[in-house]
Amino acid sequence: MNIHLPHDTAATPTMPVLFIGHGSPMHAIEDSAFSRAWQEMGASLPAPRAILVISAHWMTRGTSLVHIGARPRTIHDFGGFPRALHEMHYPAPGAPDLAAETLELLHAHHAEADVEWGLDHGAWCILSRLYPKADVPVYQLSLDLSRPLADHLTLARDLRRLRKRGVLIVGSGNIVHNLMATRHGATPYEWAAEFDDLVATAITDRAHGRLAEFSPGDPLFRACHPTLEHYLPLLYSLGATEGGDKPEFFTQGIESGALSMRSVIFRPEAP
Repeated sequence: MNIHLPHDTAATPTMPVLFIGHGSPMHAIEDSAFSRAWQEMGASLPAPRAILVISAHWMTRGTSLVHIGARPRTIHDFGGFPRALHEMHYPAPGAPDLAAETLELLHAHHAEADVEWGLDHGAWCILSRLYPKADVPVYQLSLDLSRPLADHLTLARDLRRLRKRGVLIVGSGNIVHNLMATRHGATPYEWAAEFDDLVATAITDRAHGRLAEFSPGDPLFRACHPTLEHYLPLLYSLGATEGGDKPEFFTQGIESGALSMRSVIFRPEAP
């Protein structure tokens, strides 16, 4: 497949990469330290041509899908929340041209095009704070749960070129995510704090490969991630970084005992 890029996708200054611990969908409509930090971060970023989101809430098996639609729908993939959240919509346009380029970059990984998905709450809840005008084109890449951890990191490395096309790459998940263990108002469990600190240290040390080496049978990893989908977006953010990128944590903390809200931006090295 040969992709001929239009003139408006010429090289641009390298965009940063984000990983956001998204937590509850309620941060989209409630004022909190996290929602305020996301809004402040959005206001500080260079203007992107488009946003590629890798969310914990789009899972596939056997293939990675790239949404190529021109008008991605707002997906309310949750239950038990206030009506105001269910009525919220994020009407950002899609990015078909850049989605097509993404498919080309991921050709060796057998990625396929999708027109059915849209923007799940792992995407639009944070984007409603980062870019509340919904005026930046957005598209998503799915998580192929059949891949081992290291494969996600490898796949993400092939996304780096997009950063020079003006694409802001955003992973949306949680470094610790065990909903069964959460308790409203609970202090962080020791194992949750331990794993959150371990991951933060590896990010600071740029030991990204170490974070793709966990075994699903590892007791600490299993306690923090009974299922993998909220961990995997971190690997995409890490894989999309370059050696000179500088990590900066702009939110942190553990909600309800077992939900890490740590977020990090990787800023490109100054020219």
